[in-house]
Amino acid sequence: QVQLVESGGGLVQPGGSLRLSCAASGTFFSIYTMGWYRQAPGKQRELVAAIASAGTTNYAPSVKGRFTISRDNAKNTVYLQMNSLKPEDTAVYYCNAPKSVFLPQDYWGQGTQVTVSS
Repeated sequence: QVQLVESGGGLVQPGGSLRLSCAASGTFFSIYTMGWYRQAPGKQRELVAAIASAGTTNYAPSVKGRFTISRDNAKNTVYLQMNSLKPEDTAVYYCNAPKSVFLPQDYWGQGTQVTVSS
C-alpha cells in the first residue's frame, strides 16, 4: 500500500513559477518510477513528467524546457518545478506511482489545483 500526498498548488500569474511536492508512504519509494499527471476541465488526464528510480526523466512536449521533475529518496518525495507557467497549464495535478513489478496497482494522490491567470 502506497499513499501519496501532493502539496504546493495555487494561483500564479503567467510567467510565474510553482513547485509541487508529493510525499509518499512506504519503505521502497526509491525503486518506484514516479510521475506527475494533470487534468484540465473537460479534458483527459495526461502525463506531464515521469522519473525512474535511476533518475531518468521524460516530459510531455508541452512542458519540456519549462518543468523539471526530481526526487529525494531520503525524504520519499518527488517534486515538479514549474517555470514560465502559461494559462494552458491550469489543471489539477496528480502524483502517480504506476503499477509495476514492484507495485500491484496504480496509486494516485488526491490532486492539487494549479491556476495560471492574471
